[in-house]
Amino acid sequence: MLQFPLAEDPDAISREAGRKFFAGPSEFVKGVVAMDGLPSPDRIEVCFAGRSNVGKSSLINALTGTKGLARASNTPGRTQEINFFTQGPELYLVDLPGYGYANAPLKVVEKWQKLLKQYLSGRQTLRRAFVLIDARHGVKSVDDEIMKLLDASAVTFQCVLTKADKVKVKDREKVLEQVRGALAKHPAAFPELVMTSSEKGDGIPTLRSIIAHLE
Repeated sequence: MLQFPLAEDPDAISREAGRKFFAGPSEFVKGVVAMDGLPSPDRIEVCFAGRSNVGKSSLINALTGTKGLARASNTPGRTQEINFFTQGPELYLVDLPGYGYANAPLKVVEKWQKLLKQYLSGRQTLRRAFVLIDARHGVKSVDDEIMKLLDASAVTFQCVLTKADKVKVKDREKVLEQVRGALAKHPAAFPELVMTSSEKGDGIPTLRSIIAHLE
């Protein structure tokens, strides 16, 4: 049996449940720089982690169907915040600081790493983390670090491959093989992958359905 298969496309009922779940309004709540600034844990939440420029903002915008909800930024300043968005009355979408910034000052990096650890280990309403991996490059050492942190925090994480439209079909299997090998070392890894393209919309209904069915 294949380890870490691609998630199957949702059936019509699950697809519609996902569509309805994300049909409600999405709004930016706040950017958090310290644990005491976290919003009230009055709903479930999912978080998104990924290297800078992996397409995190584009994926959140595609999921919610709200252009410009999450802003893409190339400046390290934005990476210091944990950004919270509401999705209807039931869910927080949480955009974690982008990692892998070579230009951010060491003190800045250490500060948000500490915040990240505190958030991941102390947020009872967090149901799943989605670790975004660029489908052109596979899992890098910095991705492995965040996965280790999720293992240590006992937070289930699911790997979402982004920018699938940039990879030729014949090259996909090689990338998937590398990703599966990397995930096999992580006990907190959820045993299904999702392949997405925010630009083309591929995999978005699947990811919506997965999130809609979390409890």
